[in-house]
Amino acid sequence: MEFKDYYKTLGVAKTATADEIKKAYRKLARKHHPDVSKAPDATTRMAEVNEANDVLADPEKRLAYDSLGNAPHAQDGREFRPPPNWDAGFEFSEGGGRGGAGRSGAGDHSDFFEQLFGRAARSQRGQARGQGGGARFADDDFGGPPMAARGGDHHARIELDILDAYEGADRTIVLRSAHLGEDGNVVNEERNLQVKIPKGMFEGQHIRLTGRGSPGTGGAPAGDLLLEVVFKPDPRWRAEGRDVHQRVPVAPWEAALGATATVHTPSGDAAVTVPAGWKPGRKLRLKGRGIPGSGSQEAGHVYLELVLALPAADSDAARVAYAAMASAFPHFDPRAAADNTSAGA
Repeated sequence: MEFKDYYKTLGVAKTATADEIKKAYRKLARKHHPDVSKAPDATTRMAEVNEANDVLADPEKRLAYDSLGNAPHAQDGREFRPPPNWDAGFEFSEGGGRGGAGRSGAGDHSDFFEQLFGRAARSQRGQARGQGGGARFADDDFGGPPMAARGGDHHARIELDILDAYEGADRTIVLRSAHLGEDGNVVNEERNLQVKIPKGMFEGQHIRLTGRGSPGTGGAPAGDLLLEVVFKPDPRWRAEGRDVHQRVPVAPWEAALGATATVHTPSGDAAVTVPAGWKPGRKLRLKGRGIPGSGSQEAGHVYLELVLALPAADSDAARVAYAAMASAFPHFDPRAAADNTSAGA
């Protein structure tokens, strides 16, 4: 995926004010709008300009986008992939930030935009449908108080350790957000929140903090803050729903002859029987040792993927042992299976 330099697209500096971005956008819109321009790429260029403006004209999106400026391959033309959970800790308000639909419409956004902001926008719209959007309350239309409206919800992703889901936890999280100052520059904000993590949370679930969103008007209540849970990358474990996957190295003799091994899982140590006759991709299931259930939902499982680990031939005795193994299997061809697969393709 190509990294999109939105500042370059609009022809503005990274320090551009909101007014400078607005002027640049209007100038380019007059130039590239398909109703005006006769250029064959006018529609494409207009979509690019719209997309850049959708991000840079929104302080929340702009703050999150700017955090990627120093990411590997962001500016050198090579393949770009955002770091895992790159947007965790950024707070977005309803109707803007990651949830904004944008001027250009969802269908005109690039893969780059969709990768960064599209998933969250769809998630936010789903949340709004589920709660009926911001509730509005109207008094008498004839001289009564002004219409009251519930405050909009805010959204953020927070990173947790998988172990937090097993026991629950109390965590201090820092959320970053932004708004436009009086001078048109982006003003960064941070707030610290004490959050109770319920036992049994899994990725994609939301923790709702009532009244922590935008304030309401006309006496209506404030919106809520919805925290979407994601797990920090961990070389030991990978979660899928409530199931946890874990790679377990086994020695050649364990794989061939079978063994009993102690495996450290998120729920504690487990004595695991490694069956004789290891095959690549084989998995063992530890029933009920995944992320705990919640309510009527059952706990997940831990799936152990057995992977072969070879000892190093770093001593005379080790080299003699490997030579003896080679002599014991004179007809063994480790590439035969791969060759047969290729021939049958």
